[in-house]
Amino acid sequence: MGQSKYAIGVDYGTESGRAVLVDIKSGVVVAKHTTPYPHGVIDEKLPNSLEKLPNNFALQHPDDYLLVLKETIPNILNQSGVKADDVIGIGIDFTACTILPVDQDLVPLCTKEEWSNNPHSWVKLWKHHAAQDEAIKMNQLAEQRGEEWLKRYGGKISSEWAIPKVWQVLDEAPEVYEATDLFLEAADWVTAQMTGKVVRNSCAAGYKGTWHKQKGYVSQEFLIALHPDLSNLYETKLRGDVVSLGTKAGELTEEFANLVGLKRGTTVAVGAIDAHAGVPGAGVVTPGRMVMVMGTSTCHMLISEKEVHVDGISGVVEDGIIPGFYGYEAGQAAVGDIFAWFVDNSVPTSVVEEANESGISIHQLLEKKADTLKPGQSGLLVLDWHNGNRTPLVDAELSGLIVGQTLLTKPEEIYRALIEATAFGTRLIIDTFKSQGVDIHELVACGGLPHRNRMLMQIYADVTNMEIKISDTTLTPAIGSAMFGAVVAGPERGGYSTIKEAASNMARLKDESFVPNPNHVKIYDEMYKEYLKLHDYFGRGKNNTMKKLKQLKEQGLN
Repeated sequence: MGQSKYAIGVDYGTESGRAVLVDIKSGVVVAKHTTPYPHGVIDEKLPNSLEKLPNNFALQHPDDYLLVLKETIPNILNQSGVKADDVIGIGIDFTACTILPVDQDLVPLCTKEEWSNNPHSWVKLWKHHAAQDEAIKMNQLAEQRGEEWLKRYGGKISSEWAIPKVWQVLDEAPEVYEATDLFLEAADWVTAQMTGKVVRNSCAAGYKGTWHKQKGYVSQEFLIALHPDLSNLYETKLRGDVVSLGTKAGELTEEFANLVGLKRGTTVAVGAIDAHAGVPGAGVVTPGRMVMVMGTSTCHMLISEKEVHVDGISGVVEDGIIPGFYGYEAGQAAVGDIFAWFVDNSVPTSVVEEANESGISIHQLLEKKADTLKPGQSGLLVLDWHNGNRTPLVDAELSGLIVGQTLLTKPEEIYRALIEATAFGTRLIIDTFKSQGVDIHELVACGGLPHRNRMLMQIYADVTNMEIKISDTTLTPAIGSAMFGAVVAGPERGGYSTIKEAASNMARLKDESFVPNPNHVKIYDEMYKEYLKLHDYFGRGKNNTMKKLKQLKEQGLN
């Protein structure tokens, strides 16, 4: 195996981290290993504490991140028989914004005895939503001041951004804020552990940290208006160079190389956000191709040569996905979650029994039955807002709607209508981009759903009237990270000079694609017009029944 060269990609998820060892010439994953986080998501009480955490806290233990490297890297080397000398680079991706406070030696405060019982000294996971009050205040102030940066995030940010999380620490635990030398994205902290030096990746800094390549961060005047003690935030606790994806963060120190069984001096790429690393992982490195990361929700990403402010996007960042381009992110707040909700809560006993007798899952049975239906045959139309609407409306107060039910409506008809609704939601996102002059001419799908549900992918092709190609693997973020590892190693070490070159060799798509059925396209065009009517009526303020119902629900709960 001495002639081949390899790169490692490590994908840090919400519950576990997984590493892949990839042959950089063929793109073949020669070994993979997953390590669950021993502490998982800390949302009830801190380790070694009986005190209940406040609502909406979602914390993690940084030691779990290092354990992933200590366990997975030796494991994949042992599995494959690949020698450390033949591993030329390593890249990582991470959930974001997942942020932690550290001291001047990069030691996480939560691992120091004097701070271990303070929740604000721990890693705040991306889904730590207890900083939503700070996010709301930030949005309101930015709107009042006409801050242009807010338009880059569709007009609204949430507790999943960096400043609200940092501001919450200042609000609720000023002593922790004072003791913090740096607040670091977990991705940047892990690369710093490997290399001994801190760099901030352009992906997380741009999408979650309000950084802009030309204009920098939000203004000092704005920070002072938020809170006087935040005035020098970017010169102090969020200081550090922001570097583009595909840039070398450094090289493995001797200490860390010994810890994981790699060679000292192995190149390390700057980190990326997990979904965004999946774009090159799916082979998309040029404009006009939208990547749909499809799972419980869907993240839509594409790159362009220009920056425009598109309604409801989660962000547009130069060098945010592929160096040299503007990367766009949009999304649907629930997709697979909607299908799971229906199966878990609304399926009659007869369907459960039939699935059991057939030896297949309820999802598989409903897909089989729904696949015999023609577009429009059910007479149903759904608004896919069961978890609110992300793009283009950015409104978490909206809710799901099913129109057209009769006493003859069957479970498989509702199941298909729910799938069609999520396809209409994706089409609206595509149309929203196109209406702002951002080209989309091809779709590439990755994630769990495209590998499990053929009917769903055919419906998406028919609704969007676009061919859909499918990634050959569900490991696209890890493979994208490995690609960046191969790029920062460079040709002199047997790697690549650009991410485009790496993707052309390392990304793999399935041979089969999903092509629109012209007869279905016509019917779905008619249904889409009706979907848009419902979308605008309930989503753009003409009818606020959904929000009124939510208010009454909350009154009833209190």
